[in-house]
Amino acid sequence: MDISVNAMAYGAVIVAGLALFTIGKPDEKAQQMASVAPVPATEAGQAALASSITMDSVTLRSVSLDLPESQRTFPGGAEADAINNNCLVCHSAGMVLNQPALPRATWTAEVNKMIDAYKAPVAPEDVGAIIDYLSRFHGTK
Repeated sequence: MDISVNAMAYGAVIVAGLALFTIGKPDEKAQQMASVAPVPATEAGQAALASSITMDSVTLRSVSLDLPESQRTFPGGAEADAINNNCLVCHSAGMVLNQPALPRATWTAEVNKMIDAYKAPVAPEDVGAIIDYLSRFHGTK
């Protein structure tokens, strides 16, 4: 079955129109948002979290979560500087070191995924050192 480019474009316009129709008019959303009370600022200048907010019969509630802190770093002295400086922002050393030993190509793909997909703020000059570290200390031969 051949579908022309014009038919696909027409279908896309209809789908987009239906999606916008279900969202509602911008004025309605602006009025709903205006009815939400502003959140007072804390002394630190950051907005305090509201305990709950309801909109369109959906209620979102704030929760508190205490995560354990870890002072553990990657072993290896100066060889671990790049991974400690870049990866501990999001990962604990224990979490990374509990992964299965992986080949260099897989560690390379994982590091690149963290940078490309998750926008990890890894210094470009540290990428090679991180891959070297993971391959040497937690890789397969």
